[in-house]
Amino acid sequence: FFCSKDNEYNDLATIFFNTQDDAIRNLFSAKTINEYSSQSLLTFLVMFYALAVVTFGTAVPAGQFVPGIMIGSTYGRLVGMFVVKYYRKLNIEEGTYALLGAASFLGGSMRITVSLCVIMVEISNNLKFLPLIMLVLLISKAVGDAFNEGIYEEQAQLRGIPLLESRPKYEMRNMTAKEACGSGRVVSFPRVVKVSDVVSILRSNKHNGFPVIDHTRSGEPLVIGLVLRSHLLVILQSKVDFQHSPLPSDSRGGGRSIRHDSGEFAKPVSSKGICIDDINLSSDDLEMYIDLAPFLNPSPYIVPEDMSLTKVYNLFRQLGLRHLFVVPRPSRVLGLITRKDLLIEDKENVNTLELQSTSNRASV
Repeated sequence: FFCSKDNEYNDLATIFFNTQDDAIRNLFSAKTINEYSSQSLLTFLVMFYALAVVTFGTAVPAGQFVPGIMIGSTYGRLVGMFVVKYYRKLNIEEGTYALLGAASFLGGSMRITVSLCVIMVEISNNLKFLPLIMLVLLISKAVGDAFNEGIYEEQAQLRGIPLLESRPKYEMRNMTAKEACGSGRVVSFPRVVKVSDVVSILRSNKHNGFPVIDHTRSGEPLVIGLVLRSHLLVILQSKVDFQHSPLPSDSRGGGRSIRHDSGEFAKPVSSKGICIDDINLSSDDLEMYIDLAPFLNPSPYIVPEDMSLTKVYNLFRQLGLRHLFVVPRPSRVLGLITRKDLLIEDKENVNTLELQSTSNRASV
């Protein structure tokens, strides 16, 4: 490629037009001094890095791991060429510097240490490089942490993904769940809600979960469950659950039959789901009511308002929660559950199972 003689080769073309696996193998190869020129490596580094930055985050089936190895091994080989040029007495391999350069770039951008160390040792197939790779990874990660987050954390922030770290911040130890809720008004629904109110609330905010509130005989508000935005959109689109009466369906006598399949509430993988603007409702539809009792989650996770924010953080991490209700502290105790209460005791009849009672066992 652009060679004047048959016994010549274009070193820049061997990197650009070769597969990434073969190009990385050539950059890592030993006893290949003067195989690449500094001009070719510098040209490839600038162009490949620019392309990696432009394509970062695009919806294409491409990752950052192999391009990271390419970029790191290229500038690592450049450093190796500089060392070979000015320290001729030492037995230095440019491929070794390419390997360490790839480790430094991946460690500084992705902040991976242990797994990346194993991968780089497997690539080199030489345990003698293990101390050097470990040192390079630790230094590159420490330098990167001093400036910003890793590339995957930064991408999650750019896309608005609420990715929680493995450990809560130190400041959360002195905060409570009530402080994290903020001072804004809680957006909620009554059990029987008007269709126009549902449409208005869904258009005015982007919340994905809403508490459903009912009132006791004394008029005290009571949380009876959680309803999801996606379920409300399905109800509005189907219109089969609209009713004229503002009373609960069970108070009018008779049970409520299920009119939906569970598959209707599942979000399609290939689309973003239903949007409130895609639903067409007439003026008569807006004057009707919906009983949310059949569609809510009657047992959402609830914590008291003075619970430590660190514990709340760990609940979200360990249970994979998306919503968590915060309620006032005063509440009535109905019972106490221990680990032994969750053990199922087999009876003579296989079909008859019951939970063990702590009153018949030793105290916990």
